[in-house]
Amino acid sequence: MTAETSQTLDRGLRVLKLLADTDHGLTVTELSNKLGVNRTVVYRLLATLEQHALVRRDLGGRARVGLGVLRLGRQVHPLVREAALPALRSLAEDIGATAHLTLVDGSDALAVAVVEPTWTDYHVAYRAGFRHPLDRGAAGRAILSARQQPTAGHPGYTLTHGELEAGASGAAAPLVGVSGVEGSVGVVMLADAVPERVGPRVLDAAREVADALR
Repeated sequence: MTAETSQTLDRGLRVLKLLADTDHGLTVTELSNKLGVNRTVVYRLLATLEQHALVRRDLGGRARVGLGVLRLGRQVHPLVREAALPALRSLAEDIGATAHLTLVDGSDALAVAVVEPTWTDYHVAYRAGFRHPLDRGAAGRAILSARQQPTAGHPGYTLTHGELEAGASGAAAPLVGVSGVEGSVGVVMLADAVPERVGPRVLDAAREVADALR
């Protein structure tokens, strides 16, 4: 540190870098140990960063990078969408269902990219910007499943029916191995049940998007 630099700002930026380097978040104690400062300082740093949506804390108290980091650069969200679109477009056309990339925003799942199939007579209307609780719908549940199995390898895909819209079924798989990004790739369709081949296909698409975002 030099006379021209801010110690508090430096610590805040170090918190963001530490959180960006983990997929599973860090506790106050873990951050305190890594920064070499007491817990009170960490609490204050996190509270300030949370006010700007740069950090969020889950129900278990683990801090993670917030979507405010993406909003700092106006071109970041479009770049994320652009990177995901080829895999989403292929998924939508292959399955004949609406495909989406969903990211965590606080306690919600937020659709940031949506592709609808071009050849079907009807499909579910699903728009970018649509949000719902993480514990409802395949997209959010897939993200929660990845949190619960941080060391068990790829947790696979999640299937749901009627949780967000009557008569609609969903399938989603979490993004794995993308530093600083927590989300899922999925499809939603008008069906009583998800066909057997859809889950594995969604899993492949999630891997493709994760590779594009690395």
